Amino acid sequence: MTASLCVLGAGLIGGSLLRAAAAAGWETFGYNRSEIPAGADGFDVGTDLPAVLRRAAAADALVVLAVPMPALDAVLAQVAAHAPGCALTDVVSVKAPVAAAVRAHGLAAGFVGGHPMAGTAESGWAATDAALFRGAAWAVTVDDGTDPAVWRRVARLALDCGARVVPVTSAEHDAAVARVSHLPHVLAEALAQAGAAGGALALGLAAGSFRDGTRVAGTAPDLVRAICEPNAEALRAVLDETLAVLAEARRTLDDGSLAALAEAGHAARRRYDEQHREVVSGVVPGAPGWLETLRAAGRRGAVLTALD
Repeated sequence: MTASLCVLGAGLIGGSLLRAAAAAGWETFGYNRSEIPAGADGFDVGTDLPAVLRRAAAADALVVLAVPMPALDAVLAQVAAHAPGCALTDVVSVKAPVAAAVRAHGLAAGFVGGHPMAGTAESGWAATDAALFRGAAWAVTVDDGTDPAVWRRVARLALDCGARVVPVTSAEHDAAVARVSHLPHVLAEALAQAGAAGGALALGLAAGSFRDGTRVAGTAPDLVRAICEPNAEALRAVLDETLAVLAEARRTLDDGSLAALAEAGHAARRRYDEQHREVVSGVVPGAPGWLETLRAAGRRGAVLTALD
């Protein structure tokens, strides 16, 4: 039987998910707040959320929340009203606030959080790409009470889209992405402002380091806020760490040297470039200790590339 997928929100991530899952053989349909030219590409994306959710309930579809955090509560209210029995996941950039919202609507039993670590500075259906998730890390939560059957469905979706599954608790996910996703957005915005403050000459001389360092500053401001603000506590903590590093660099520059900063940064980048991805196998969702085993694997940076 063909697996059914219902994606709520057809922007860059949700729309790319529709494309990737359809290419992998899933039956796909979805919802978007406004009409999009998806139909011209053969995709079934409607604007009547209750009707889409009733269809999802009839098909026993896996429902994916792919709307920005500010819109989540209203969408969850509709899910609770029209498709409360469907397996549920998400692609939002934070996990603990999403899980709390899901619990508040009585949907926790069928929910497993997800977050594909993929994207571009573009947005909307026109930017969607079926290949967006190939080779990407896709966080799939392993919180207490996780239903193994739902977890398997969510992990299967990620794998079918070409991603590698990273098992992680919601809290550990949010602490980690504050460092590797949300902080880079903040730094890119600050760097873009510093460059522009130099006027036409500075921007005329800007090359690769400025371009690469400010890439995500091209993201729509409302989307940056929706990504970063729900994770404010973790982001504040890592911002404080980073400000301390910069303050120390400012102090050592008075002595004419950035050696400590440059050497530590180079070593850290090499750790990223040379990291070895352990592949986890033999874990059966629902077997004794499966959540603990996957949590430990995720902390080691391990991934799943197949389901046993």
